[in-house]
Amino acid sequence: MQREISGLSSMATRVILAELSEHIRQAHGIPVGFESAGGVDIARRVRAGAEADLLVLADDAMAALAAEGHVLAGTLRPLWISQVVAAVPGGSPAPALGSEADLRAALLAAARIAYSTGPSGTAVVGLIDRLGLSDEVRGKLVQAPPGVPVGSMLASGDADLAFQQHSELMGLPGVTVVGPLPGSAAISSTFTGGVPATSSEPGRAAAVLDLLGSDAAASTAHAHGMRAAGRHH
Repeated sequence: MQREISGLSSMATRVILAELSEHIRQAHGIPVGFESAGGVDIARRVRAGAEADLLVLADDAMAALAAEGHVLAGTLRPLWISQVVAAVPGGSPAPALGSEADLRAALLAAARIAYSTGPSGTAVVGLIDRLGLSDEVRGKLVQAPPGVPVGSMLASGDADLAFQQHSELMGLPGVTVVGPLPGSAAISSTFTGGVPATSSEPGRAAAVLDLLGSDAAASTAHAHGMRAAGRHH
């Protein structure tokens, strides 16, 4: 029996990778298993020498790991693009988000604003700075711990407005997704795959990475709120 191709990923791609791993096992006979956690934690573990055959993280994290020699040269492959969306607790009125003025009003009206660790959270804080709202909003910001879904903070009443990757908020009980951020305030993240330097089977791992980036995989990503890198719809 073939050894399982092991992967590490951020939470944003957890559901997509679980579905695709099962499809690859059934359709291609290759056992694949991913462990997902906060992207910051995964990157730290890779730097500490964690063994894996595949790695899927936000593109900036992957580029940094590759530059440090933790990812095999030539194996980086952009896979999926995810939009950051706004969400509110289920049953709450959804704020308008048709313009930057609407977004400013929603930020000012919220009592507690949840955001994630990693690049999307950094981008949200940067957006608040750009909108000139840092002083008014800073005291309202609540950052979810690594690996904790921001949506759970809405459902538990710990926040009344949240921003996170669409894939991580879809279908959560107690959460209503309002939609992507308007115009130039839009935030997207690209998730990239690669073969870690610790892989004992880089050839098989690269073959699985090709399957993750295939047209067949794109429909699974789309069903979970992402689109294939290089596609506009």
